[in-house]
Amino acid sequence: MSDSAKFVLGIIGGSGLYGVPEIVVEREVEVETPYGAPSSPVVVGSIGEMRCLFLARHGRGHVKTPSEVNYRANIWALKTLGAQAVLSVSAVGSLREEIVPGDLVIPDQLIDRTTGVRPNTFFGDGLVGHVAFGDPYCPCLSRLVVDAARKSGATVHVGGTLVCMEGPAFSTRAESNLHRSWGAHLIGMTAMPEAKLAREARLCYCTLALATDYDCWHPDHESVTVDQVVAVMQKNVARSRDTLIHLAENLSMDGGCHCADALATAVITAEGSRSKEAMQRLEFLLA
Repeated sequence: MSDSAKFVLGIIGGSGLYGVPEIVVEREVEVETPYGAPSSPVVVGSIGEMRCLFLARHGRGHVKTPSEVNYRANIWALKTLGAQAVLSVSAVGSLREEIVPGDLVIPDQLIDRTTGVRPNTFFGDGLVGHVAFGDPYCPCLSRLVVDAARKSGATVHVGGTLVCMEGPAFSTRAESNLHRSWGAHLIGMTAMPEAKLAREARLCYCTLALATDYDCWHPDHESVTVDQVVAVMQKNVARSRDTLIHLAENLSMDGGCHCADALATAVITAEGSRSKEAMQRLEFLLA
């Protein structure tokens, strides 16, 4: 992973970010995957000298709930088109007083409350693999995103735990206070299984979290409405686009992470017992 002219960054746009006008578009690609269609066509282009691929997580016009997103197809599409890293831009609720709606956060930990609901692995059907996931975010990509976000002029929080819950309804007050008691900082609906699949695909992965509200724990903000979220989101989207521009100016991965080696010791199925179909399906991951 060297200079920005050679590096390919996948960008997954969340709520509010359905396109990036700063991308010089070369083409749009409809990708076929073993898991069905991605959420949207993939825009192939560049920001400055940074090669990039853009995909709208919820589809154009925001037509998919967090649970309806085809996460496996999305990550597969970006990987097969050449992405080496993925930046996820996501709207989130704040669980901490100091994270004010409008702030940006680059979290470093995740709690998954979607387990068992969403397909969350490329493995199975005759091939078993267990990736290390103790640190779900790439530290190298995260550092670069932190620097770029600060240049956008936003208030940026470095680190923190993001809870990924099922939607589409927002939290109950009891749930919100439970998540706070765990020491979590943010609540969202899309980080998982996206982050885990990116690790299996050997992609560097980072979330640029855009705080839009205080969830429902805050005594002065006892409920979350779509109108409130959208109003803050519009400001956050502008900051996220500025962050991408600054990231394009200095996207130089130093090779200090181990994301590309995530599958080096992950596959546990004995060679003689591995399904040929599964091996063929996952050949591009295992190569």
